[in-house]
Amino acid sequence: MESAAESDEALMEKYLETESLSEDEFRTGLAAGVRSAQIFPVLCASAAHNMGASLVLDAIVRLLPGADTGKCVTADGKVIKTEANGTPLAYVFKNISDPHVGDMLCVRVFHGVLTPALDVHNTTRSTAERLGGLFVLEGKNRQDADRLQAGDIGALVKLKVTKVRDTLGDKASGAVVKPTDLPKPSINSAILPVAKGDDEKMGTGLHRIMDEDPTFEVTPTAETHQTIIAGQGELHLEIIVHRLKERFGVNVTLEKPRIPYRESIRRPAEAQGRHKKQTGGRGQFGDVWLKIEPLTRGKHFEFVDGVVGGVVPHKFIPAVEKGVIATMEMGVIAGYPMVDVKATLYDGSYHTVDSSEQAFKTAGSLAFKAAVEKANPVLLEPIVVLKVKVPDEYMGDVMGDLSGRRGKISGTENQGRFALISAHVPMAELYKYSTHLRSMTQGRGSHTREFSHYEEVPREIAEKIIADHKAHVAAEHK
Repeated sequence: MESAAESDEALMEKYLETESLSEDEFRTGLAAGVRSAQIFPVLCASAAHNMGASLVLDAIVRLLPGADTGKCVTADGKVIKTEANGTPLAYVFKNISDPHVGDMLCVRVFHGVLTPALDVHNTTRSTAERLGGLFVLEGKNRQDADRLQAGDIGALVKLKVTKVRDTLGDKASGAVVKPTDLPKPSINSAILPVAKGDDEKMGTGLHRIMDEDPTFEVTPTAETHQTIIAGQGELHLEIIVHRLKERFGVNVTLEKPRIPYRESIRRPAEAQGRHKKQTGGRGQFGDVWLKIEPLTRGKHFEFVDGVVGGVVPHKFIPAVEKGVIATMEMGVIAGYPMVDVKATLYDGSYHTVDSSEQAFKTAGSLAFKAAVEKANPVLLEPIVVLKVKVPDEYMGDVMGDLSGRRGKISGTENQGRFALISAHVPMAELYKYSTHLRSMTQGRGSHTREFSHYEEVPREIAEKIIADHKAHVAAEHK
């Protein structure tokens, strides 16, 4: 009641005199406080059990600003008030995939009027659009609308290029509504279909869901042969799995993502690669000497032709480079791509009849493998920048937990009653971290993560990864 009174001077005077407000005065003051962003009501409801929905809707009507008083902010900071007259301006905030009409894009109209067959301009993507049918949505039902005017929320269909967070408006004004800030995914998991042959169906469903939900991401990773999905938490991913089954008829399972390790070398080395094979008729012959040396992190690969005197014919040199690159992609010590290596071809020999591009490609591969084994090879792991926001009382526990995950704390920052902890943590240590963090902070902790760089894997961990790879290869050859 005191907070409601603080929103209006007259109400405050009466409250100070009587220490009370009538119900109407209380509601008036509460609504004013909410509309000025001084009061933030918390309402209890359960969508799953259909409890409290009418109370929430009543509170929205009583407390929130009316559609005619709304406004939006453009990307360049200009404030546009809701106004029925003038050129159209609408913001797309949601995509609903309907089996009968296709994608329905939900819009909030801030300016002017939208009508069927109206030519508008997608100012976000600088392209023209023609509106199809207009609808007003009521739960699962939709009703045809002959117009959507400023303040309305409705749905559009049959748009060609428009997506969620785009602006539809006037080409001359070029106004773009500032897009909604979306939270970055905080959890990821590998996903695979239960039934063989459902990969395409799963992929179609995932991309349809991603179109509808901009806080959900799908990333196919060729190097680990997994499809990775990322969302806001375990419940979010469980809902995705449920939607795939109910809407697209595909059963899937989630599993731990494989870590995209990399391989590299610590010191220079050189070796010979000699490929000679005689199987009747024309044989195969290729002979090369390679020198390899480490590059600065992030430089990836460099190939140098250092051949003098034509000991390796010029036409075979690209084949040697291809053999080196193919071996780098496959990895040498643990089956992961190799990076940050410079390879120099400086000597070799050839046969006028038996030498070929394939023979020199094989020789280049053999020379590279032999040189890597002498160059003190090392396994690298991805490191992420982790930002964890927790109440002050959990700060010590969280920092201790991060240290136990081989994390390096890079800084802390006070944000009111919360602490923001920044750390560099190996990706391998963060599987289901959001669930662990919620448990550790009674549901009050949150985090974001972003890839930073690669670092060497500690020796004892690297030895286990390499041993697992060798065992896997041996099992495949049985």
